[in-house]
Amino acid sequence: MTMSSPLGLEPAAALFRSLGDPTRLALLRRLASGEARVVDLTGELGLAQSTVSKHLACLRGCGLIDYRVEGRQSFYALIRPELLDLLRSAEQVLAATGEAVALCPVYGAPTAARAGASA
Repeated sequence: MTMSSPLGLEPAAALFRSLGDPTRLALLRRLASGEARVVDLTGELGLAQSTVSKHLACLRGCGLIDYRVEGRQSFYALIRPELLDLLRSAEQVLAATGEAVALCPVYGAPTAARAGASA
């Protein structure tokens, strides 16, 4: 990744935007433990089929997951094992910064920011 030009950071920013949704992160966390069908994911994560399908399409479009067809079923899986290293690194950064990211007024969770403001 080239840091000399802001334009060189666009692909990295797109990657982080693709990871910037709690549903997509939950799907990736689940797929890290093995492949799954949409019906498995909806049941395990308590999400609507349309929601799961939409987010799987996003992750697939980003080249992070893919699927294989077996009969009438599609099995989704991670195809970029490096992503697990990235997510582990993110967990380490979050642990090191404590609640700073959650309390960020721009990107933090709205409820976390309000709770911090009322304390």
